[in-house]
Amino acid sequence: METTPSRTNAKPWTFLTNHARVLIQLARDTDARVRDVAHGIGITERAAQLIINDLEEAGYITRTRIGRRNSYTVNAHQPFRHPTEADHDVEALIELFAGQDAAALA
Repeated sequence: METTPSRTNAKPWTFLTNHARVLIQLARDTDARVRDVAHGIGITERAAQLIINDLEEAGYITRTRIGRRNSYTVNAHQPFRHPTEADHDVEALIELFAGQDAAALA
């Protein structure tokens, strides 16, 4: 008898939000196009653009225009937004999922 639910029958929730996923994608590839970010995490381009705007407004990323493209700088020393995690920076999240030293990002 199987005691754990199969992944195909599990409820469709995840631990990371799309905001976290976009931040991680931009940490992995700072020159990624919105289309690439959206495709990489399975959301629409419009949703990715709105999330990028949110992250920029909150200071988690800085957008620099280079010709017709954007380049992003991830500000890894920003704290998590929820009060229970606010004493931690997003640096550890980026290091865990992006596989790189977040201190080198910003």
